[in-house]
Amino acid sequence: MPGLGTSFGRGGATTAQQDLSNADAILIMGSSMAENHPVGFQWVMEARERGAKIIHVDPRFTRTSAMADIWVPLRAGTDIAFLGGIINHVLQNNKEFRDYVVAYTNASSIVKEEFKDTEDLDGFFSGWNQEGKKYDPTSWLFERQEEASTEEGGGGAAHHHASGGQGKDRGGEIGDPAKAEMDPSLQHPRCVFQILKRHFSRYTREMVERCCGVKPDVFLRCAETFANASGPDKTAAICYAVGWTQHSKGVQIIRSAAILQLLLGNIGRPGGGILALRGHASIQGSTDVPTLFDILPGYLPMPFFEADANTLSEHLKKHKTRTGMWSGFDSYFISLLKAYYGEAATKENDYGFNWLPRVTGDHSQLGYWLDMQDGKMEGLFVMGQNPAVGASNGKLQRTALSKLKWMVVRDMVETETASFWYASPEARSGELPPESIQTEIFLFPASGSAEKAGTFTNTQRLLQFRNKAVEGPGDSRGETWFMYHLGRRMRERARKNPAPRNQGLLALTWDYPLKGPHDEPEAEAVLREINGYHVGDRTQLQHIKELKSDGSTACGAWIYCGVFPEANRNRAKERKPKDLLGHGWGFSWPNDCRIIYNRASARPDGQPWSERKKLVWWDGAQGKWTGTDVPDFTENLSPDTPSDLREGHGVQALGGARPFTLHQDGVGWLYVPSGLKDGPLPTHFEPLESLVHNPVYDQQTNPPAKTRERPDNPYAHSPGDPRYPFVLMTYRLTEHHTAGGMSRYLPRLSELQPELFVEVSPELAGQRGLVNGDMASISTPRARIQARVLVTRRLKPIQLNGKTIHQVGLPYHWGYSGKVKGDVVNDLLVISQEPNVRIMETKALVCDIAPVGHASSASRPYIQGAL
Repeated sequence: MPGLGTSFGRGGATTAQQDLSNADAILIMGSSMAENHPVGFQWVMEARERGAKIIHVDPRFTRTSAMADIWVPLRAGTDIAFLGGIINHVLQNNKEFRDYVVAYTNASSIVKEEFKDTEDLDGFFSGWNQEGKKYDPTSWLFERQEEASTEEGGGGAAHHHASGGQGKDRGGEIGDPAKAEMDPSLQHPRCVFQILKRHFSRYTREMVERCCGVKPDVFLRCAETFANASGPDKTAAICYAVGWTQHSKGVQIIRSAAILQLLLGNIGRPGGGILALRGHASIQGSTDVPTLFDILPGYLPMPFFEADANTLSEHLKKHKTRTGMWSGFDSYFISLLKAYYGEAATKENDYGFNWLPRVTGDHSQLGYWLDMQDGKMEGLFVMGQNPAVGASNGKLQRTALSKLKWMVVRDMVETETASFWYASPEARSGELPPESIQTEIFLFPASGSAEKAGTFTNTQRLLQFRNKAVEGPGDSRGETWFMYHLGRRMRERARKNPAPRNQGLLALTWDYPLKGPHDEPEAEAVLREINGYHVGDRTQLQHIKELKSDGSTACGAWIYCGVFPEANRNRAKERKPKDLLGHGWGFSWPNDCRIIYNRASARPDGQPWSERKKLVWWDGAQGKWTGTDVPDFTENLSPDTPSDLREGHGVQALGGARPFTLHQDGVGWLYVPSGLKDGPLPTHFEPLESLVHNPVYDQQTNPPAKTRERPDNPYAHSPGDPRYPFVLMTYRLTEHHTAGGMSRYLPRLSELQPELFVEVSPELAGQRGLVNGDMASISTPRARIQARVLVTRRLKPIQLNGKTIHQVGLPYHWGYSGKVKGDVVNDLLVISQEPNVRIMETKALVCDIAPVGHASSASRPYIQGAL
């Protein structure tokens, strides 16, 4: 995630789930952890048993709320205002961990005089281009940054870890932040610390109440509890999930959490950190390896057509930095090319750089779905997803499928995506008659997780290998088998056509050992290649530092280097945990470090901040860093090593007291000078569909967020469309899994949650005439669905500026196939794109609700109005 990546250097959770038990307070927002991550939640409960305070901030009272010390209901979509209020509370009351902040963040860096904050421009930062709907971040830079030389790199934004960069808009060309002017006293009016104080001063308790509907005394209790659980002898953790990411300003919500944790000194320390709770067993792996359109394995940037470097040397110059770990970008990138193309990758042909495809536009999922609807795509592979019911604006997605020439679906059941052509609501109604659909559909039976070997990379960056338990039934096959043999057949076909476009395909190293009756590629051989090896003798690489830029090493994902350090040692298979952090059980990238940035767990002089919170420290007698975790730092780099940011190279240039080694300046970023499309600091904006005017600024929504509004993707008038007077949010249940393909077809799970329901408060039920157990109609500009009414006090009306805001909750697991069926909740949602990662907004929209048989207010004429 760019929110974590731009703040700290890596786009992954900073800590391990087990380490939550060391926390003195845990803030859970954007997640019902007890329901959706119950295995990890055991460590939250252990922390509570040890005396930690658990805070759950969520519009709904859930199983997580029931186990918390404090539950704070708020209006959906106002997370930044709430977190901004805590940040303001910390800054106004001098509760920041000042020694940590001065030493380990960019609080002292002085920003250019040209910079203008949202405070100055009523919701905009300087550099806004109204015509292009995007920012030029030049004025966000630090003083003197423009003087940095790019002769040896350092011209790029150094945010290769941040997915969703979108090419030439990745963040802009910047100078070297290591050359910024600084004021360690934090008194300069343009230093980051003072800008931070001014920026968040607006987020008072009264403003939090106006935005979120949270009473000042409740907010103060929450802010005091969290802030007081931080310091040299205490730490607090934050856990979040897609309840934060699926917003039009989701990255900036996560940035707010990062700022709070840096101010309180909670990053890199036991019981602290930010845990990004992943929704599936290998979501982290899918971004590491990856399945994202604009990055290569290990968060290396893809080349972009006409907007990026055209040669390898230009690409390396653009993205390599002089200081920090990204100074090794050339080693990581060339080693990847050697893993891809083997002997065919030589210095003379730029190691096959020109065989890499170029990104030519918005190839994100939502972007290409709109292209599909417009007839710009011919074919689609669907593996492990069910977009016909599992994605925003389901009707658009289903009709788009009818524009394809062919589609391949691999799944364990015939999902709604596979059967859309005859079983969808549009097919049944005659809107999409089956005989009119020309899409040729191939349904392949897929193996389940117990029927194939390979690794999961879970929430805490932990690779765990599992062996195949049984053979899959019939013709079912795993993804490794399918992709290997598809590639083999494509290569055989390409050999018959010597066209230049086929040369990269033919150069690929595609020679994994096969075994079993179906010629299954050996999963461990793939992992060995991902780990990397010396090209000369094919011995395995043992550490990232062994990677070279001269073509002598090959590595499929540099961050995974060390998982397979010897020919017969697969560390992802190891199952002998030696300590609380789990060393000896699996392998956590990087280098089996469980709490990353853990150099920050010690003072600048290398000694622990306190005995109670010691983790990694400098052992002067041995001349190396040691502790209860693998040091996320150069092992023998003494804490008194001076930094040489102006002339030095690599991590050594950062010196011995800068823990955030993937940043060019080695510190955590309270303020992001480049790398994000919507500003260097988080700012509250309303959701793209909202009932209210933005209480903070006149600017209503996140300026560069993309609505993608069009006739088949309509929006409610905002703010305050009277046809849709209630807030709509979607969520998950413990008993079902995402779009339902792995749960609605199982009798036992279906029996536990047999029917789609809609949660409403007793007050809203009374207002709308809804009866518990009866059916209701829920409508948005995209669709109208029906669900069983559940009247519950788990949803409370929000009092906002003298008005009452009602919120409606819907789980989204149902569809028109399986043991249990229901309307498609995601038909209600709109396709939108957050500007950094292009994710959709699903947690804060608007709707109407009425008893079935009653006229919805959506049929009434539109009248302008807002709270």
